[in-house]
Amino acid sequence: METGPTTTSDGSIARKLLKALVMSALSTVGAHTWAQQSDAVPAFKSVDSIEARVQGCVTCHGQSGQGTNNGYYPRIAGKPAVYLYNQLVAFRDGTRRYPPMNYLVAYLPDAYLKEIAEHFAKQRPPFAAKETATADAATLDRGRTLVTAGDTSKGVPACIACHGAGLTGTEPGIPGLVGLRPTYIVAQLTRWRVGERRAAEPDCMKRVASRLSDSDVAAVAAWLSQQAAPKDPSPESPNLVRMPFACGSQR
Repeated sequence: METGPTTTSDGSIARKLLKALVMSALSTVGAHTWAQQSDAVPAFKSVDSIEARVQGCVTCHGQSGQGTNNGYYPRIAGKPAVYLYNQLVAFRDGTRRYPPMNYLVAYLPDAYLKEIAEHFAKQRPPFAAKETATADAATLDRGRTLVTAGDTSKGVPACIACHGAGLTGTEPGIPGLVGLRPTYIVAQLTRWRVGERRAAEPDCMKRVASRLSDSDVAAVAAWLSQQAAPKDPSPESPNLVRMPFACGSQR
């Protein structure tokens, strides 16, 4: 996959531009307002910090990447850095489409995207409270089966085979599923199914999602939304056992 420029000068230019924008914004607020803001986000006292530079991200994803009440904005904290970087590159290059994200990262160089990815990969904020279950028992049981055992009749492997026993993801490129809201899970699985979302070939998620029915997708999302926060949210080490499918994201 071809990527954009990686030179230090490009990264410096991006930082200088963002610093200028931040300084301009700060000049429009009163000293009292700025004092309150800096108390809430101490690291933002330095406009040349990574915390300052990711303010465009935290509006939707939360100050530490923990996600927000909007179910379509996912938790990104603690996900593998390579996974986050790959998504940022996909948004920048247009292979993953969501206009606000496409515009936000359109002109950012690789080095800058890696810095953003590594920042959020290190975050470990608390998980949001579980949503109240609305699915019936049969739906939740189907979701549990698909996530933990798969469905051999459909050629669907268990989600935990790739996303980890604790559903916290697997290094270097498979994301955690725990902590995601059902609306986001349904939306992403649907995009995989219809070809709106793609990954590096061989695209294992496309292969899995295309075998799921609408009711399967709803069941997986419903069951995942009821899982308790893991004791250790860190992604698992690379899977030493052969994965059920070849997966381009793990190269």
